[in-house]
This record gives sequence, structure tokens and C-alpha cells, in this order.
Amino acid sequence: MNDSCAVVLAAGKGTRMNSDLPKVLCPVVDRPMIHFVLDALEKAGIHRKIVVVGYQADLVRQALADRTDEIEFVTQSEQLGTGHAVQMCRSALEKQTGPTIVVAGDSPLIQATSLKKLLTHFDEKSPALLLGTLEKEDPTGLGRIDRDASGNFMGIVEHKDATEAQLKIKEVNMSTYLFQTPDLLESLDRLSCDNAQAEYYLTDCARLLRESGRPVEAIAVLEQCESLSINNPDELRLVDEKMRTMGYA
Repeated sequence: MNDSCAVVLAAGKGTRMNSDLPKVLCPVVDRPMIHFVLDALEKAGIHRKIVVVGYQADLVRQALADRTDEIEFVTQSEQLGTGHAVQMCRSALEKQTGPTIVVAGDSPLIQATSLKKLLTHFDEKSPALLLGTLEKEDPTGLGRIDRDASGNFMGIVEHKDATEAQLKIKEVNMSTYLFQTPDLLESLDRLSCDNAQAEYYLTDCARLLRESGRPVEAIAVLEQCESLSINNPDELRLVDEKMRTMGYA
């Protein structure tokens, strides 16, 4: 799987962070958080990394300039959703022969061990798309993984759209997507922004691929620490504390 590639979403401002910095440059354990994402990818054997930049793009490029791993930058001038961010990578991905994993640049607790498990399952089963998920005791606000009676992946149901029964689902989407690259490019072409936010959502690729008869799977291999999100200064402090107890400092 050494021919795999990563797309790291790092274009956002993070308006609730009370900082002028791009969100991915807000520090945890005294480093911009995106470094921990890139470190985990490298440890998992994913050496080609495409970082999507947007807000204060030059600052992000500068912050990563001293890294020794292989990083390419793609600019998302307008932030029109996660799907749009990956669409900006089309020319870079057209030469990609192996699979492509898409991860968030603001998830510093992503674990190399989890990524390796995803890559191993993907190599064995060869789905069009494999989602890395986890079971969370309090899944409030997160997209639920909907499965049929046999346990097959049926779709991602956002919290606001979930039925009472779906709200009881503990397995959640954590924005970790491993694609066959041709399937990713094909589904990106079919994304629509016909929604309340007028944005292109990467989550729609799962539905589009299933509707076209391509296999989509989800496995709950992510660790509990990977469920900790960073959307405000309080959550940033919590993640910083957690990472220090885990030995990152």
C-alpha cells in the first residue's frame, strides 16, 4: 500500500477558535496541530500527501516548509465544502495509481495504528470506499452509520436528519475516507451543491457510489481518542491535555 496518497483538508479559518490563525495552525502540545496529522500518515506508510490550503495559505505553507516528507499544496480559493476541497485536487490525483485517503487537518489525535488497519482491510477487500468509524457513547451532533439487518453499510445520516431509531446508533462518521482513486474522481464529478449551505459534501460520495452499484464499507477501527474534535478554545485545551497524558509532549 506504499502507493497510497493522502488528501489533508486544511483550508478553513476555524471561526470559533478566537484566533486569526488558520485552524490547522492552532497549537497543541506546542506544535501546529496539522503536524500530528502528517506525522500519523507518514508512520502509516502514506508518503505522498496533498494539503489543501485556503485561508492564509502562505502561513500554512510556511509552517510546513521544514518538513522532510513529501507534501504538495493545492489551493481552495473559495471554501465551498469538503467535496469542493477534494475537487481542487483533481489534477494532482489523476496520476495517482493507488488509493487515496482523505482526512481532516484539524484532527491531531488521528492514530497511525488506525490508518494501518484501514489500509489492511482496504487491501484485502478492495471496496470503492472504506470509511473509518468509531463507536461513541455520546454521538450527539455526529453523522450516524446506517446499516441494514445484515450489517452492510447503507449510508451516513446526519444528526439533524436522523429518526428516533437512528439517533440511538452509536457508530459515527469521523471524516476518514479511503477511496479507490478512480471511484473518488468519478463520484466527485457527480457532486451537487443543491442543499441549504450550497456546498459540495464529500459524504455524498458514499451515497453516489452505492447508488452506482460500487461497494462501500465502514469499519469501526478508530480509537476513542480520535473522536475528540477541536471546534473552540475549550476543546483545543482538552485535546492538548489528552495528548500530553498520552505522551505526545
